[in-house]
Amino acid sequence: MDIETVKERAGPREFGPGDEMPEEYRKAATRMIQFHANSEIMGALIERPFIRQAPSLERKLAVSAQVQDEIGHGQLLYRAAEQLGVKTREEMLDELADGRGKFLNCFHYPLDHWYELPMIMFFVDGAAMRRQASLKRTSWEPYAHAIDKICFEEGFHIKHGEDILREIATGSKRDRELLQEAFEKWWPRILQFFGPTDDASTHGGFAQEVGLKTMSNDDLRNAFLNAYLPKAEKYGLEIPEYPRIEYDESRDHYEIENDDLDWDEFGTVARNEFPTGREQIDSRGRRQEAVEWVREAILDDTAVAGTTGAAAD
Repeated sequence: MDIETVKERAGPREFGPGDEMPEEYRKAATRMIQFHANSEIMGALIERPFIRQAPSLERKLAVSAQVQDEIGHGQLLYRAAEQLGVKTREEMLDELADGRGKFLNCFHYPLDHWYELPMIMFFVDGAAMRRQASLKRTSWEPYAHAIDKICFEEGFHIKHGEDILREIATGSKRDRELLQEAFEKWWPRILQFFGPTDDASTHGGFAQEVGLKTMSNDDLRNAFLNAYLPKAEKYGLEIPEYPRIEYDESRDHYEIENDDLDWDEFGTVARNEFPTGREQIDSRGRRQEAVEWVREAILDDTAVAGTTGAAAD
């Protein structure tokens, strides 16, 4: 199949492992799904410390379940990417560990305090849900299939994040002040979650032409703002004056003043060169190295068979 045929046929769940896809499509789909898989793994990494730091047993259990879900999502997505035949799962994991793998901007920054957790579990996961819901109609069927399960579980994550947000927002005056500080710190990063504007996006146009994406960066950001600006205000959060956001009622569309956002820092983050991002990548690398023996044992059929026989004896 050539790329023009792909564009003509591109539709929801149109292509699968049985189709001989052109290299241009396979590479674009691999890049997109690998990015998503890496983001799930790195999101779990910054949430993991709160399994211990959460203020109650119930919160610890819920954060633990969420971290396990995110790791599982990453593995599902690596599988969907692997079926394109460009890279193996091991290659993609190695690229993430050595700093060649790319992932979402928000996961390059550490979470320093419990008050910041709803910024990830509610706002960032809410933004992710906007993107992922649209990917149920992506043209690579294994990706869409994985998204079905991911969306189901992410819905619980968002509800948990909202419950934490509600608890803090209805707490003491000091709780509300710290929540507002966390919101102001994370708000610009969350607005950059969907990437550059459409006219500056490098890959978005082709991805839409071949059906991998069904909504543009600007459309997704607008849908997020429509849904989450009222939710932020519902919990008493004041929208920062900067970056400036204007609402065009006639177009039902939000316009963000792009000059108010630090796109230079975003570029440094995207290249995996931002200092806190490098720390996260190095941390991921150490963890991958620490469990290398587990992967080797699983992949070594002889060792597994020997272990089973010894156990039977």
